Amino acid sequence: MQSDKQAENRKKTKRKAGRRPAGPFDLCDNETYRDWRAAKLAASPASVSELVVEISDLAAPGEAERAALISLCRKANMAIYTSRPSQTGDGRVRDDLRSFARALGLHRVERHRSAADDGIVAIEVAGDGSRKGYIPYSDRPLSWHTDGYYNGPADRIGALVLHCVREADEGGESGLLDPEIAYIRLRDENPDFIAAFMHAEAMTIPANVEDNGKVRAPSTGPVFAVDPRTGKLNMRYSARGRNIVWRDDPDTLAAVHFLASILANGDRYIFRHKFAPGQGLICNNVLHNRTGFKNPAALSGRGNRLLYRLRYPERIAGTG
Repeated sequence: MQSDKQAENRKKTKRKAGRRPAGPFDLCDNETYRDWRAAKLAASPASVSELVVEISDLAAPGEAERAALISLCRKANMAIYTSRPSQTGDGRVRDDLRSFARALGLHRVERHRSAADDGIVAIEVAGDGSRKGYIPYSDRPLSWHTDGYYNGPADRIGALVLHCVREADEGGESGLLDPEIAYIRLRDENPDFIAAFMHAEAMTIPANVEDNGKVRAPSTGPVFAVDPRTGKLNMRYSARGRNIVWRDDPDTLAAVHFLASILANGDRYIFRHKFAPGQGLICNNVLHNRTGFKNPAALSGRGNRLLYRLRYPERIAGTG
């Protein structure tokens, strides 16, 4: 953790600039950070089983169920829900998911390029169309990331719902890590890592030109940012090795290496879970990945692995 001398030097710098320490994510405010850190680690779930909430009716979670989900999202920025797999068809599942998200305060669904009219994106193996060639729509491993890391700061993703309709026969396990835990690991190792990751030019995703000629503009912004309205931390990150440009300075590159080593080698707060039909993740855009998978059952007519995803600019109600 940073020394008292380092903290005092940062405070002096901000006092000269006429700014005051603003909370646990302010590098000048080491005392508040230590108190927040202790409370955060004490409250964080110790196993993936502690993240699970059973939902009797996905479309209308009861008050106790809703309170349990929000409580977990306050502690860990995520919860895993389990509900009865739908027996009434695809349309009902999609409607139920939208209702479930609204019950947790999520209303402004992102209009993603691959979404249907209801804002839901089908995460499945795609052999053609606009999704072809993108790793999320394949059976390949998906590296650690937060959703929307290629978006600009003004279009960040605050929360998402990921719902399993059909699971893969083999593989397809997800890893999950609260970004606030990543923040703690980085700040404890070297506070300069946080300063580097909060730089406005820390990470750039180059422009993307699709086969149809459409261009997604380059996106540059910080890894960590604090929402001025809520004081909460937002993370924008990808562990991909290609099509990403890190700011060329020693602290940034060292921070990238340190975080990558944690994600590769493990942490007690990294949870792993293979979602079964009817299960899903609701979260404030936590770090996640996915192992590769095989789905030979698709040949027998049961269908490929399928998850539905909804993304929102706001955070889950009661967590901001």
